[in-house]
Amino acid sequence: MKVCLIHGPNLNLLGIRETDIYGKDSFDDINRKIKQYAGQLEVEIRIFQSNHEGEIIDVIHDARNWADALIINPGAYTHYSYAIRDAISAVRLPAIEVHLSNVHAREEFRRHSVISPVTVGQIVGFGTMGYLLALDAAKQLVERTHR
Repeated sequence: MKVCLIHGPNLNLLGIRETDIYGKDSFDDINRKIKQYAGQLEVEIRIFQSNHEGEIIDVIHDARNWADALIINPGAYTHYSYAIRDAISAVRLPAIEVHLSNVHAREEFRRHSVISPVTVGQIVGFGTMGYLLALDAAKQLVERTHR
């Protein structure tokens, strides 16, 4: 099984930016944990990060050629990127939206996602563990559909 994981804008600054909200794990530490857990699950994972909407869309389009599932933390694009939403919808891969913080307990603008209607589900508020939960969910979703 193969998973494409996308980190959106500003997530490359994890461990530096607003650690009271996003935690103290660095971006590299988080990716290391994700890769280690994917290995335990026998899941091949490719991890991408971009601060540019078009690059994220290109990665989503490319994933349709090799991935079985998509995990995305769209960052601020969550709230207004219809282009990313449409790309996820177009590739028809099961997608899981992840947010480190509980976006529903934060500022009003963070409580609405234009991405979530085209995902299987949303995992919020569990910090780094949210990515690991998403890996578990993606694996189970794909295995269930291939039975």
